Amino acid sequence: MSPIEVNGRAYARTSEPLVVVCVDGCEYDYLTQAAQAGATPYLAKLLSGGSAFQGDCVVPSFTNPNNLSIVTGVPPSVHGICGNYFYDREAGAEVMMNDPKYLRSGTILAAFADAGAKVAVVTAKDKLRTLLGHRLKGICFSAEKAAEATVAGNGIGDVPDLVGMPVPSVYSAELSEFVFAAGVKLLETRRPDLMYLSTTDYIQHKFAPGTAGANAFYAMMDRYLSRLDALGAIVALTADHGMNAKTLPDGRPNVVYLQDEIDALLGPGRARVILPITDPYVVHHGALGSFATIYVEGEARDRVASHLSGREGIELVLHNAEACRRFELPPERVGDLVVVATRHVVLGTSAARHDLSGLDVPLRSHGGVSEQVVPLLFNRPVTGLPAGRLRNFDILSIATNHLAARMPAAAAAAHP
Repeated sequence: MSPIEVNGRAYARTSEPLVVVCVDGCEYDYLTQAAQAGATPYLAKLLSGGSAFQGDCVVPSFTNPNNLSIVTGVPPSVHGICGNYFYDREAGAEVMMNDPKYLRSGTILAAFADAGAKVAVVTAKDKLRTLLGHRLKGICFSAEKAAEATVAGNGIGDVPDLVGMPVPSVYSAELSEFVFAAGVKLLETRRPDLMYLSTTDYIQHKFAPGTAGANAFYAMMDRYLSRLDALGAIVALTADHGMNAKTLPDGRPNVVYLQDEIDALLGPGRARVILPITDPYVVHHGALGSFATIYVEGEARDRVASHLSGREGIELVLHNAEACRRFELPPERVGDLVVVATRHVVLGTSAARHDLSGLDVPLRSHGGVSEQVVPLLFNRPVTGLPAGRLRNFDILSIATNHLAARMPAAAAAAHP
């Protein structure tokens, strides 16, 4: 059977069901520390089996650009989704980038479905559903809106009954568990050829690697992954970004409020700060991340760049062209300046615009280069992997082109 060509890359059809899992906010340490604690026996086998790698996610290290890179196999410069939120210059408005009209390329998911494969997508939050399901002839629903799924709109109905769970709160670990439980039920009942599961980072925003809360989450995930494996699936796991503590010694968020600083420097109304982390689910991060873009022109742009370049907590200040070249972003959807914070610092607009009342634990967040390293794990031996930098959006290429067959049970027993 001929490979399926998508965005200049070739993907072979697999003889076994392929389940690709994007674990939101999963830096590599979450996996290794849970395994060392004995919480995740299945993941421990994958980590020690020679098919576990580290790669880089897309910067800005946020949910939407990375999920879309994973399912298109290309960076945002090609598919167009460079944040959760941006300033639409043509419309003169700040908008969510979750409408498929902003997507500039097809997805691997839709291409497989068009080629006759059975495809299913389950995402935790509904903000991703329309992008992941763009032109997809198959099943696509979110855990958040599972009770509203219909055959006509989502390719499936009565999802909570199928899964055997009530629809959880969007601010809960159970929202991700619903994704995994749905994946197992779909594999048992529908047997899709290709399935994409995408979780939420609610737990990762609250708990550091190795803590009891984190290990309990990964233990839950471990059980479902083991079940997917037992059902005969190829399992390929990666993440959209990592996560870091972003706090001062006293536990308060460590924030540089860019709009306040720029207004003090230039005067109000001379520049616009956009935070691409912004989405409808701000309780656990307060719309504070480590990547920002600034719309400011001419001499004022250079003054802002010079001021911020010497500011403690700022790692990079780049002009549009340099930032888009370095991070593979679409220039017309990025401001005149890009600002990236250091590992333990986040960027805000104005202090008065951020409601931090929902932060019930010290802030953990993402968005910068410091959250770029993510895992790539497979439950099959990897063969013939090209040399060079791995990216999270290589996951489908590796899973379809570079995995050996599962060893027969008898052979596996003879070669533990």
